[in-house]
Amino acid sequence: MSYRIAVRALCEFTAKIGDLDLRFTPSPTALEGIAGHRTVAARRSPGYQNEVALQGQYGPLTVKGRADGYDPTQNLLEEVKTYRGDLSRMPANHRQLHWAQAKVYGWLMCQALELSEIRLALVYFDIVSEQETALVEPFDAAMLEQFFKQQCAVFVQWAEQELAHRSARDLATQALAFPHGQFRSGQRSLAESVYKAVSTGRCLMAQAPTGIGKTIGTIFPMLKAMAPQHLDKLLFLTAKTPGRKLALDASQVLFDSCPELPLRVLELVARDKACEHPDKACHGESCPLARGFYDRLPAARQAASQVRLLDQQRLRQIALAHEVCPYYLSQEMARWSDLVVADYNYYFDFSALLFGLAQANQWTVAVLVDEAHNLVERGRSMYSASLDQYQMNTVRAAAPEALKKPLQRLNREWNALHKEQLAPYQAYAQAPAALLKALSLCVSAIGDYLNDHPQGLDASLQGFYFEMLQFARVAELFDEHFLFDISKRELNAKRSLSQLCLRNVVPAGFIRPRLTAARSCVLFSATLNPRHYYSDLLGLPDTTVWVDVESPFDAAQLEVHIVKRISTRFVHRQASLAPIVELMARQFRQRPGNYLAFFSSFDYLQQVAQLIAREHPDIALWLQSRGMDEGQRQGFLDQFSSEGQGIGFAVLGGAFGEGIDLPGSRLIGAFIATLGLAQLNPVNEQLKQRMAAIFGAGYDYTYLYPGLQKVVQAAGRVIRSQQDRGVVMLIDDRYGEARVQQLLPSWWALQPDLPLPG
Repeated sequence: MSYRIAVRALCEFTAKIGDLDLRFTPSPTALEGIAGHRTVAARRSPGYQNEVALQGQYGPLTVKGRADGYDPTQNLLEEVKTYRGDLSRMPANHRQLHWAQAKVYGWLMCQALELSEIRLALVYFDIVSEQETALVEPFDAAMLEQFFKQQCAVFVQWAEQELAHRSARDLATQALAFPHGQFRSGQRSLAESVYKAVSTGRCLMAQAPTGIGKTIGTIFPMLKAMAPQHLDKLLFLTAKTPGRKLALDASQVLFDSCPELPLRVLELVARDKACEHPDKACHGESCPLARGFYDRLPAARQAASQVRLLDQQRLRQIALAHEVCPYYLSQEMARWSDLVVADYNYYFDFSALLFGLAQANQWTVAVLVDEAHNLVERGRSMYSASLDQYQMNTVRAAAPEALKKPLQRLNREWNALHKEQLAPYQAYAQAPAALLKALSLCVSAIGDYLNDHPQGLDASLQGFYFEMLQFARVAELFDEHFLFDISKRELNAKRSLSQLCLRNVVPAGFIRPRLTAARSCVLFSATLNPRHYYSDLLGLPDTTVWVDVESPFDAAQLEVHIVKRISTRFVHRQASLAPIVELMARQFRQRPGNYLAFFSSFDYLQQVAQLIAREHPDIALWLQSRGMDEGQRQGFLDQFSSEGQGIGFAVLGGAFGEGIDLPGSRLIGAFIATLGLAQLNPVNEQLKQRMAAIFGAGYDYTYLYPGLQKVVQAAGRVIRSQQDRGVVMLIDDRYGEARVQQLLPSWWALQPDLPLPG
């Protein structure tokens, strides 16, 4: 059995030594790097061979890659690296890694052409000045062969371990039995659809009711498909922390049902949650876990590879035992894990780690997208950018003297924009060229400053610099699927500040290539209705299969009452308070237990909670508040005990509207006093206009579909198993409209309108 590895991956495994050093040095973007390589290739002679595919064998290893270029007339093989700034400041261990890659390519070229010697060149291309610095050395083929074998020998022991693991994994997953013995009603249908999708290499959009067991119902068939479909990795992507926990819990269920299952499961968390020394910089002179990181990494990697479920806690323990950074150990283990549980951005973001690794290493991956209805808004945020003038003024005041002039020019162009704007908010067809030019000059100036002052910038200026880079990047991609707008706020009669925003409104163009790059992507949720909305905004391939899994729940389990005699519109809010309070109190008296009450805003929530506390002080209440951390959110959920009685108040679309599990008597009902519609404001009205222009359904795409999705998600908290019984009250006259009811789950049996209390 052969083990495939890219030249770059081989050298990164074998030739990286010394410190982890992330002192900020501005490197070229991927697009700048590609452009730089093309410029270098265009300067070469007509016989120059560009992107030469090479391959070599060492025992079970198949080493593959593409050399940047080869000139037969000079017998010269080039490894091209793009950079900006002062080349002399490049760390020695970076240069060593580059030479390792060049030497491996050199041997593969000597082998392919039966050469006895070859000249190798590291060509460093400055993307700003477009100047080349070439470091050229002659090498004997025998010496290069020896170097190649040394690198392979370092890796081959690990490779043999990985081959044995892969073989055992494939045998075990093929024989794996469903951990619960029997599937829930509808769960088998979901699992079969997932297996067929990955077997045929297609995307699947699966709408399946909340409580059906979608997590294990999607992971299990993907594991069964790993061997027959030659999958390297399974990626389980979530929008929120609770989704990661469900995936990790499902993995533990699999391990409990099959104690010897040789499967490596890894949880990836954000850098700020994994950092042990947030007060220190990521280099060996500052952080002890960065000092000698690559020297201690092999032992840490070996220890981590022996743990099947590498959640955040277990990985941290291993990292600290070996004195390495937990965050960067987790990034390393992403290469060697079978099932990676991570946030959406690890695959869909511009600089996504998992997508980048999959492309670089030519992995065959299958992707599970949990609660996929969230991908629309998350996608929009990933591909958008904003700049705040107040933040710029703050960093401008403290900026080094060398940066004051370019920052001042940017500020001047910025002021010119909003001085011409009379309204507080206005959208434009595109970002003005003068502003973008000033922005580009400012970015270059900061980049040059950083190269001349490697100690870096203060945190606020560096943060603003990253935001400028994102803004410039999005501006390059701007088309009809974006909005450029300016939100202006007056400080006084003569002075105002503004925020600039490049808003992505249709993320399909960026999401579609990520979907098609995988062997199969399965997007699943309880709320994927109507399908054309998600197809349009997520860019689903034409071959995508859609399934609407039949609910395992009986309509008799859930009373759904539409309360049409109350309007929750803003203008009717005061009049709605007393009827809502009496409705909730009456239901609580009739059937005491735990309820969730959802509202459109914290203000509305507070008004109802204050009135019910005054009128019915015996009913226990607990309220969601703004900015709750994970501990506070867990405290809120802990109030829903099996023997408890009370009402939890929450904002629809917030932390408690989806992704939480309160089975049995922990939750017996929900009051939803809103249609979930987005706030009526200038931004959403611009979005509505753009949706109307592109899809012909502005109101539906902007307000109705996203709003009803939140409602159905919230209602789905009530029935979690076939033993549960509960009630949902949909409070608003608009729930009586046919087009609204068409978006509600088909298994619901809507009850007649309840008479108002009193």
